[in-house]
Amino acid sequence: MLAENLKYLRKKNEISQQQLADLLDIPRSTLGDYERAHTEPSIATMVQISNHFKVSVDDLVRGDLSHAELEIVRTKDFRVLAISVDGNNRQNIELVDTKAAAGYLDNFQDPGYIKELPKLYFPNVPEGTYRAFEIDGDSMMPLSPGSVVICSYIENLTEIKSERTYVIATHLEGVVYKRVLVNPDGESITAVSDNPTYPPFKVPFRDIAEVWQYYAHLSFTDSKTSLDDAVDQKLQDIQETVTYIKERMN
Repeated sequence: MLAENLKYLRKKNEISQQQLADLLDIPRSTLGDYERAHTEPSIATMVQISNHFKVSVDDLVRGDLSHAELEIVRTKDFRVLAISVDGNNRQNIELVDTKAAAGYLDNFQDPGYIKELPKLYFPNVPEGTYRAFEIDGDSMMPLSPGSVVICSYIENLTEIKSERTYVIATHLEGVVYKRVLVNPDGESITAVSDNPTYPPFKVPFRDIAEVWQYYAHLSFTDSKTSLDDAVDQKLQDIQETVTYIKERMN
């Protein structure tokens, strides 16, 4: 891991190869050989590197220091949440796009997977843990497909409120964005689409892997245009149904 860790530390601290080589009093080409794993530094040089970057020699040669940017949050009900932080120790907002959503349920607790997700910066976000999800389909119009919903993490399922919208991750339904109704049994919710074309469905608490509450969204189309398109589609569906009924009656 020495070569990878050396490159990681240098780039994280925004130091060029020449600058670090000068600090270590070695030729730049020698440092380049270290980073390509062509040669290894002496013990004395490794101690210099360790002291400069304030990491142990053991971590330098054994661990993956890039994982130092990752944290595992363990909540009161023992749910495990992998997050990543930036250079200022602020939590990133990871983006789960449509392609990533397919593997999200299998990997959402894997720090390595979370690390590789794209990151968003959203100003003036209150303190908390946030994640962004790309919307697929038209079940929550006027939000159009491709919109990005930024959500805050719900630690305890009892915090879910009726008539609010959430991203819900379940192994049965996948990752969906829906309006939620809390059922009287206190052990399940009903997920409802704002587009009435899509039927609601019940989700027991035991099937929920994660829940994220809507905070804000980024839309890349005119919402009025999207809503008009949805209305036009609904009218077209009604017209086709009426035409079909007339043909059957005749």
